[in-house]
Amino acid sequence: MTKLKLGPIADDKPVKVTVDLPATLHRDLAAYAEILGREAGHPPADPIRLIVPMLERFIATDRAFSKARRSTSSSGAGGQS
Repeated sequence: MTKLKLGPIADDKPVKVTVDLPATLHRDLAAYAEILGREAGHPPADPIRLIVPMLERFIATDRAFSKARRSTSSSGAGGQS
C-alpha cells in the first residue's frame, strides 16, 4: 500500500473558485485521485477536490510558515486597531 500524504476527502459544500491549472498538474491530480480512491476502496474523486486538502496539508506542515505566522501574530497582537 502506498503511503499518501492525503487521507479520504471530506464531503462538504465547496466554494466555487476559478483556477487555471497546467495540463501536467491536472494529469498528476487525476492520477493522485485514482490512487487515493483505489486505496480507500472508492471510485476516484474529482481531481479538483484534491486541491484544498493538499493546500491545507502543505500549509499545516510548512514549519517556516508556522514560525513566521506565530512571529507575526505575537508581534502584531498589541498593535491592532
